[in-house]
Amino acid sequence: MDKSELQAIKEKYLKEVNFRRSGDKSGVDYSYDILVCGGTGCKSCKSDEVLQKLREVISSKGLENVIAVHGVGCFGLCVNGPIVLIYPYDALYERVKVSDVEEIVEQLVNGRLVERLLHHEDGEAVVKKSDMKFCKKQQYIARNNTEFMSLENILEDYIALDGYSALEKVVNTLTPQEVIEIIKKSGLRGRGGAGFPTGVKWEYASKVDAPQKYVICNADEGDPGAFMDRSIIEGNPHAIVEAMAIAGYAIGASKGFVYLRAEYPLAGERLSNAIQKATERGLIGKNIFGSNFSFELEIKFGAGAFVCGEETALMHSIEGKRGEPRLKPPYPAESGLYGCPTVINNVETLANVAQIINKGAEWFSSIGTEDSKGTKVFALTGKIKNSGLIELPMGTTIREIIYDIGGGIPNGKRFKAVQMGGPSGGCIPAEYLDTPIDYKSLTELGSMMGSGGMIVVDEDSCMVDLAKFFLQFTCDESCGKCTPCRIGNRRILEILTKITDGEATMEDLEKLEELCDYVKSNSLCGLGQTSPNPVLSTLRYFKDEYIEHIKEHKCRAGVCKTLTHYKITDKCIGCSSCARQCPVGAITGEIKKKFSIDQSKCIKCGKCYETCRFGAIVKE
Repeated sequence: MDKSELQAIKEKYLKEVNFRRSGDKSGVDYSYDILVCGGTGCKSCKSDEVLQKLREVISSKGLENVIAVHGVGCFGLCVNGPIVLIYPYDALYERVKVSDVEEIVEQLVNGRLVERLLHHEDGEAVVKKSDMKFCKKQQYIARNNTEFMSLENILEDYIALDGYSALEKVVNTLTPQEVIEIIKKSGLRGRGGAGFPTGVKWEYASKVDAPQKYVICNADEGDPGAFMDRSIIEGNPHAIVEAMAIAGYAIGASKGFVYLRAEYPLAGERLSNAIQKATERGLIGKNIFGSNFSFELEIKFGAGAFVCGEETALMHSIEGKRGEPRLKPPYPAESGLYGCPTVINNVETLANVAQIINKGAEWFSSIGTEDSKGTKVFALTGKIKNSGLIELPMGTTIREIIYDIGGGIPNGKRFKAVQMGGPSGGCIPAEYLDTPIDYKSLTELGSMMGSGGMIVVDEDSCMVDLAKFFLQFTCDESCGKCTPCRIGNRRILEILTKITDGEATMEDLEKLEELCDYVKSNSLCGLGQTSPNPVLSTLRYFKDEYIEHIKEHKCRAGVCKTLTHYKITDKCIGCSSCARQCPVGAITGEIKKKFSIDQSKCIKCGKCYETCRFGAIVKE
């Protein structure tokens, strides 16, 4: 492959891609293009069946020259899948079923849209995807073009959108140091943890003299609620392949590994195909673009251990060893995989690289804030109307994300907090809704950027129980190598359990804070060092809930069963529905008269609360 071949492929496929991106029909023979989301979320909702049915119906009606149909990457609005996008209208259909296909095709041929399938806001249909509140403030870099490239011709479509032109530019016109300087000037920081400057990391590895060096992509995405990396790989795997080759050229590495969690079979399949196709076309392998640079790429599947997201544990796993972290220094840039200099970047970090090379460091650094450049992808989940993937410029406020993009809290509930950064992050309360999303601001609030998980909780959530959930996760995932993490986190979890069971004292609360500080200060790796963050942040902002659990034996959210009491109020009409549903016979009374609950028998299952149609049963 050479530059002229890249250009020829671009010219052949660009017109079709432009039609999907902008509705530009120039040079396109057909009138409509239907894009069906092929991400894991939509596939689980049978988007494959929708795609197949569309092709069958279009074929049976002889409309192949009128309507094109393609499977593409994730659109982001995962809560409303399967998602279908119609061009040239830029119309987004939600929750599309196989039974909707005939109507979609029939209406499209007549130049009409199916209004009931369109996204609705405030009771009104939104015709254009670009006009949706969910999309208006988003800016795509890492997720750029994932929803426009056909999965059937993804390499060609990627090249049409300037794919591999950055790699060609790098190996034929730039020195390794020049590449590093571009990345440094861009201000790109790691998108998977504490945000270390990417260019600085590359420079450290480049300066080490060694016969063998490695580049590793950390795709072991294990945070609860996080699926950013999976989506990028599924929709645009070549962006990762190209970026890893660029990183290899910059530091002098000839070999790369993608460490991918085995629970992502679709991502693994598409990445494997991308590596194969890129190798066959000479885009990676020997003498790339006729240069002296060679780079090979291989996938290693993780076995589901969260600790292997830590870079030294990850490298041990690739080497066939137990996935345990080691002391640093030496850092991987000096002595990493097989004792050789190694650069490790996560998926989202790498997804920015080629575009920075093509568009320039100044372009990237103009986006975001002073110390947090570019955009960040978040997995917005929890008690939020519009859950899914979003990508926003750094500096966007939490309020904008929750209310403008996320659509606010369902059922008129009150926003309580957002948990950011996964098990290593912290909870940010409502009083900090106007905080800009950047590395510094989040750290000051006791949270962190992390990989980009955002779990929204409302007034019905217990913050002590939430902290306990993350500590349970950490305890389950600890490798057990160091005592502070192995034992300390277990003791923290025991105290949290005592609190939620109503058995703790104020002395236990003091011990809890002491233990958190100890584990944070003395653990071996980042997993243990950050594991107390969910507890410390909830203690910082919601300490009254902890005290309430201890002193009043009360959980205001009604989540902790031991501390929850159900009471029948005067609204009761004596229908007996609650009594019939009670599994232990704790509810008694006469028909058409107020019933009562025997608290000594009640097991706090909540069946009565869920059954009552008159709001006569309350939680206290």
